[in-house]
Amino acid sequence: MTGSKMSHPAFSPDLLQIDCAAETARICDFMVQTVLRNFRKKGVVVALSGGIDSSVVGALAVRAFGKERVFGLLMPERDSSADTLSLSRGVAEHLGIRFELEDISGMLDAAGCYKRRDDAIRRVAPEYTSECRSKISLPSVTDSNEYRLFSVVIRFPDGSQVTRKLDLQAYLGVVAATNFKQRCRKMLEYYHADRLNYAVSGTPNKLEYDQGFFVKLGDGAADIKPIAHLYKTQVYAMARHLGLPAEICNRTPTTDTYSLPQTQEEFYFSLPYDKMDLVLLGKEDGYPAEEIGRAIGLSAEQVERVFRDIEAKRRMASYLHSPPILLDGRPAHSTAAPR
Repeated sequence: MTGSKMSHPAFSPDLLQIDCAAETARICDFMVQTVLRNFRKKGVVVALSGGIDSSVVGALAVRAFGKERVFGLLMPERDSSADTLSLSRGVAEHLGIRFELEDISGMLDAAGCYKRRDDAIRRVAPEYTSECRSKISLPSVTDSNEYRLFSVVIRFPDGSQVTRKLDLQAYLGVVAATNFKQRCRKMLEYYHADRLNYAVSGTPNKLEYDQGFFVKLGDGAADIKPIAHLYKTQVYAMARHLGLPAEICNRTPTTDTYSLPQTQEEFYFSLPYDKMDLVLLGKEDGYPAEEIGRAIGLSAEQVERVFRDIEAKRRMASYLHSPPILLDGRPAHSTAAPR
């Protein structure tokens, strides 16, 4: 073991603890400096989903700019969970900010989002109809070393349910169609930002940002991303510190993208967020898999599988993070002189 590893404290969930008051001040300073001084904008637009991340960003924005300079957007659609609108509205009212409801179902219907998704599902389930409810899921990475394939879970109007493996074309078709949702929302965020002379604040946490759990030019597009350095566990701690409602602080993370209830774990991440946070932290800080596993109840082999999955997702995320590339190889936003 190297000297740097010897100096590590014992691995435990305590490593995720932060000084929430100091972190709040640091983030608010960053938001004010970036939005008001660098961008010369008057405030921020925040899309509120009723989830923990957007609620914390909204609360931080109010601390940074005052409630009169924060504009909330509520953008449910026909597949949103039954409590999405009430929770997001409740957060906006709790924060005391101006907000607007934009139901995007009509936009999505006009773009063919639902039809294209249904057509993709019918590649593997011809009996699927628009009256069915569905979601896609991925087996746990900790169970085996086998290559994992997405499946679609279908619930029929009579309550019966089937699961079908998705071939590559069907999977890509479902994802491409559902990505309309995040891109339509972002279009509305920038409409309101433009008319108010505001910036758009993104809401990804560290897990989502690092692992590519976002849609390029959809929820991945923003002018600032104030909590992209915080693990999900830390975002929950910040929510309690900021005094957000209990139903927000205690809510399980969901995708709220498909018509059947779906956790982020079954759709994308390898583990529940609290364990995933610790594996990512341990990997970044050089802790051995055995020590991480003891802390979270996994074997070293299972932790190593999660390590490999993290690296695979990071490779995929490099494209999602990449700006347009110019002919000379420079990113489009680079100010470096041409070669």
